[in-house]
Amino acid sequence: MKRIIYSLLLATLVACNSADQKSAIIEKAQETMNIEIEETSFGVTAEGDSVTLYKFTNTNGMTLEVMDYGGIITSLTAPDREGNYQDVVLGFDNLQQYLDGHPFFGALVGRYGNRIAGGKFILDGQEFHLVQNNGDNHLHGGTKGFDKKAWHSKARETPDGPMLELTYTSEHMEEGYPGELKVKVTYLLTNDDALKIDYSATTDRPTIVNMTQHSYFNLNPQSNDILDHQLKINADQYLPVDEGLIPLGSPERVAGTPFDFLQPHLVGERINEDHAQLNIGGGYDHTWVLNGPENNLKLAAVLYDPATGREMTVETTEPGVQFYSANFLNNSLQGKGKSYGKNAGLCLETHHYPDSPNKPEYPSVRLDPGETYRTTTIFKFGAK
Repeated sequence: MKRIIYSLLLATLVACNSADQKSAIIEKAQETMNIEIEETSFGVTAEGDSVTLYKFTNTNGMTLEVMDYGGIITSLTAPDREGNYQDVVLGFDNLQQYLDGHPFFGALVGRYGNRIAGGKFILDGQEFHLVQNNGDNHLHGGTKGFDKKAWHSKARETPDGPMLELTYTSEHMEEGYPGELKVKVTYLLTNDDALKIDYSATTDRPTIVNMTQHSYFNLNPQSNDILDHQLKINADQYLPVDEGLIPLGSPERVAGTPFDFLQPHLVGERINEDHAQLNIGGGYDHTWVLNGPENNLKLAAVLYDPATGREMTVETTEPGVQFYSANFLNNSLQGKGKSYGKNAGLCLETHHYPDSPNKPEYPSVRLDPGETYRTTTIFKFGAK
């Protein structure tokens, strides 16, 4: 295990021209002395790629653990109202369980988060056929999407907290996508208890991109489900779906439906109502159309657990958020000392809308040469 504790360099002090400068640097150094970055060997993939697990600790004692296989977040702690930090994401204790298959626990998803109908789309008059890995549809980048790739990784300290930089080059026609895509994702654990994720990508020919982070959250690790969590979603509209969970088309208003989370509601309050959209997947698995301008950082959702006082606020530059209530978990997977059953966690996946390449009325997911794809999502934690 490689363990790095960042501190002030003597040479920096020597170069200072004033006592004020030295004082400021010493003060900053005292803060960063509590920032830790640990690097641990986490195993080897079937392809022979060595996997590194990074553990970040900010100045408050909050921790983030993420590996460079799939950019998977394996652990993330958050404070309760008593100031106790506990792990609030679902996952496993070892690499093999991730390699054996799972429903995208903590995964970095791409090239395209969510579904594309029929696994195909047309771009500049040419039809592209993607891997069909969800019935007839394409889901989360295919059978070997970004969540199953070995990323190049580099950890470093920043003025705001420890950061992990992940880079990957996706070859032309990988999983059926056109264009060589060069991707960079950074995870920043800030010293005010937030996880900031920045995505960027460039391409050498026209393509589509729609990345997201797929962590399952449970703000009360002592509870086996999230039905007593309160959720607020900043959206007047959502996207109804067909039996394959592909959007039907135009958004519909949430008013008067179980999809109205403009004011906080318990997740379990209306989840079992006899509503056609809830019956399709046995709960929530839909995209909400966020209020506010696209590409601007805005409130997406607020999740609160009354039992512990933990609160998570989600902000994003993306136009939508997928609220998934883990309807398909069935106790077949076990991790961190418990079995994961239905509603054991929930996902708030910020991204563009599902099937956007086939629905020109939706915000575009097209990326052309000379452009840079950029999005940001922030998960901010606190307690009350």
